[in-house]
Parts: sequence; C-alpha cells; structure tokens
Amino acid sequence: MRTMTAAVFTKPGSIVLEQKPVPIVGPGDALIRITTTTICGTDIHILKGEYPVKPGLIIGHEPVGVIDELGDGVTGYKVGQRVIVGAITPCGQCYHCLDGHKAQCGGKPMGGWRFGNSIDGCQAEYLLVPNAQANLSLIPDGLTDEQVLMCPDIMSTGFGGAEAGQINIGDTVVVFAQGPIGLCATAGAKLKGATRIIVVDTVPARMEVAKRMGADIVIDYKLVDPVDEILRITQGRGVDVAIEALGTQETFESCLRVLKPGGVLSSLGVYSGKLTMPLDAIASGLGDIKIITTLCPGGKERMRRLLNVVASGRVDLNPLVTHRFGLNQIEEAYELFANQRDGVLKIAITP
Repeated sequence: MRTMTAAVFTKPGSIVLEQKPVPIVGPGDALIRITTTTICGTDIHILKGEYPVKPGLIIGHEPVGVIDELGDGVTGYKVGQRVIVGAITPCGQCYHCLDGHKAQCGGKPMGGWRFGNSIDGCQAEYLLVPNAQANLSLIPDGLTDEQVLMCPDIMSTGFGGAEAGQINIGDTVVVFAQGPIGLCATAGAKLKGATRIIVVDTVPARMEVAKRMGADIVIDYKLVDPVDEILRITQGRGVDVAIEALGTQETFESCLRVLKPGGVLSSLGVYSGKLTMPLDAIASGLGDIKIITTLCPGGKERMRRLLNVVASGRVDLNPLVTHRFGLNQIEEAYELFANQRDGVLKIAITP
C-alpha cells in the first residue's frame, strides 16, 4: 500500500503531519499529485474549532498539481497534464448544479465544498478528485503554479463578491478588509468597471498591495472612522456596493451604514458568531438594501475563466504569495498564518 504525507486535523488547536494511504481511484475520479497548495482563512477557523470537521480529515481546498491517474469515464485528459481544481467541486448533475447553484451541490448549504470539509483535502502529496470530468481545469502553458494558486478559492471568492454585488460601470465600491479575499474583491471590482474603489484596512503592506490591485482610496481605520470618512468622500450619498471580506459584526454593520438606499451589501466573510441587524442601518427594513452572500463558484468552466484572466495579464496576484514552505513545514506555516506575523498574505506549500 502506497502512503503519503498529509496535514490532518486531529482536534481543535491541532493540525499535524501524518502518513495516510494514497487514495484509490474509482470510476469518475482523478488522482492528482499536488505540486503547490496553500492555507486558507477557513482552515484557521477549522484549526480553532470555529468550524466543525471530523477528526482525521486531511485539510486544504486549493490544489494545483499534475494528473497521476484517471478513473473510468474521465475523458479529454491524460496523465501528466498540469491542472487546478476549484475549492468547490460540483457534481454538475444534481438539481442545484443544473439550477445554477454549484456551490450548494446536493442541496445542503455549502454542499459543493468537499475538500477539507466532507472529504480529504489537498494539503498532502496526493488528492482524489470526485466528479473529475466536471472539475479538472488544464493550466495554460507558460503559467507557473504560483500564478494560478489563487484561482481555486481566493480569486474565485473575491471575484464572486464583486460579481454578486452587481457592480456597474462607474460605480463607487468599498471593500472592508484587505486580506487575500478582500484584495481579490478589489481586483474584481476594478475588472467589473467600478471607477472609485475605496478599501479599509490598517496593515501598511496590505494597503500598498490594495493600490496595485486597483484601489483608488485607502482608509486606515485606526486613523479615522471609516464610516464617517466614506460618507464624507461620497458627499453623504453612500456607496453603490459594499463588500464585506472579514466576517465580523463591526465590518458587516459598517458596510450597511455606508450603503446608499438601494445599494448592495456583498458578504464574503465567514462568520463564527451571531450577527445582529441594526434597524437604523437598514432603515427598519425599508431601505431597498440587498444583502447577498457568496460561496466561491466552482467547476472547471469557472476555473477556465479565471485562468484566462491570469493568462491575459489583467490581474497579477503574485504579490499575494508572501511566504513559501515545504509540506514537511506546514505546522510552522499554520502558526505563522494563524497569527498573521511577518506580513503574511498567502503561503505557497510544496510537497
């Protein structure tokens, strides 16, 4: 029996390296040899016990790799091809997929998120991909692993927030928090046609990257009240779209308070506590405000489009990869990422 090294969730506060069997390929599956992956903020929620997964599960949902083996029924691919797979792996056949909600595959909330949630993930030497025909995306020649590393989740999520916000050409948009997802939301807002993009953060390195991603105005929330400042900038009108990319009560409420009547709050944060809705901020429910949540779209067509954006050069997400570790150092990488030390944004993990 072949074995592999993998990062395994054992209990809240503990993700450790273990030896696990290399997965066996069945009909419709593909086995991917992982060449690069990364750690997500959601993995930190799992590590802290804020999001429940079963002990013994391999963590990780952002795979870049090479096809090692193909199961029966998987056509149009061959062993040795470089591929990415989205963090969301829809079956492509159920009612919810065919109804246009692939992230909710199977009818359960977040049902399309399988890797590192309901099945073994990709912080390992190998990954078994179910429904491979619907989920394998070939990496264009000339693109490196790190260039496409954001596509499976962070880029798809951030862009999804801009898309769900229904940004129009000429809109004013604010993005609260400039972590990796917020930075991608900023880039997505730029691509969607927003002409005034305001971002809120306090970490100098992140605010500098935000400018490279398309931010026009950067607000340090430790220096000024961001709500007052945004209302001043918009002359009291408010923004057309507010994107919440942190997952806290404070940022969610701030988004509501800077929205114009009839505006859209696009929520990307993973909330680990109870949210409350201030009546004045939503005009007692009569302000025509729209609140929409988004789980990053998945499937190979979504990945193909994101790969096209990277290949076009219209977005350069390389600055988001700030640190690099081997898989055998992943426990050290988790400690760095969980505590947000040393200016970390995203970590490239290589088996």
